[in-house]
Amino acid sequence: MNDFGIAEIIRERHKSIESLKNQLRQVIIGQDHMVNSILVGILTNGHVLIEGVPGLAKTKTIVTLASALSLDFKRVQFTPDLLPADLIGTMIYSQKDNNFYPRKGPIFTNILLADEINRAPAKVQSALLEVMQERQVTIYDKTYVVSEPFFVLATQNPIEHEGTYPLPEAQVDRFMLKINITYPSSEEEYQILNRMEKTDDFEVSKVLDEKNILELREIVREVYIEDKLKRYIVDIVSATRKPSQFGINIDHLVQYGASPRATIYITRAAKANAFLQGRYYVTPDDIKEIGLDVLRHRIILSYEAEAEEKTTDQVIREVFSNIEVP
Repeated sequence: MNDFGIAEIIRERHKSIESLKNQLRQVIIGQDHMVNSILVGILTNGHVLIEGVPGLAKTKTIVTLASALSLDFKRVQFTPDLLPADLIGTMIYSQKDNNFYPRKGPIFTNILLADEINRAPAKVQSALLEVMQERQVTIYDKTYVVSEPFFVLATQNPIEHEGTYPLPEAQVDRFMLKINITYPSSEEEYQILNRMEKTDDFEVSKVLDEKNILELREIVREVYIEDKLKRYIVDIVSATRKPSQFGINIDHLVQYGASPRATIYITRAAKANAFLQGRYYVTPDDIKEIGLDVLRHRIILSYEAEAEEKTTDQVIREVFSNIEVP
């Protein structure tokens, strides 16, 4: 497909994304970055982890999004007493014919909201590993494929909060994006007050369905990215592993850098971000806008960094500011 053809298709299909955003804005005030990042995940078949203190509309945003999409949606409240079988299901014995039959859990859906995911212990977290990577679930000796599209949209409280468990590194890496959200501005909070004063019940119209999402995913794959921007992404990820090779004096702050999965995810996310802007090509700004969300949970800082109270975001910004933009 030539550039003109893909540009026309994106310009036309971008209208449906704007309609979806308009539906979300009827309920959610502010949090534009969170909404944009969730849409990036949906358009690239990637899971999204959202971190923030309680009361910042994390769950409300996901529930509203599910209402605007004609997709099956299930919510699981993660708690310390949750069991893996509560999530993936189990085998039930039938006295009628003396056989076992699967009772599938809430993981068999299109959108799984894992609410406060870090309030459940590691044994429950491990139950998500297979389905997040391979889109299948094993119950005893049988494997079942989940429906497409399938997304895990998880919320978590900051790990400093009481009753939270750090997520296993293998699971964190399966999330394409990790978004940190903060309090709304005073003006946004004033608008929230005025809107919630009148009603708590908002209805949104259906905008996209399963077929539309799968089509949009294929269109996003066609978004053009130059070779020099691919090199730029590779340099950014490589600089998180060996910063000194790129003239960045932060080796002592980084214990482990990002894996090649980060390179792939930044490329896909940058394409989706370009599509959300109505463009058929990726720019360096797309990479910068989405790169922080892709990298922040894939870099492990050293004890020295913790002693100096350095954050992962600060280290990533140092990398971005020192890698030459093509």
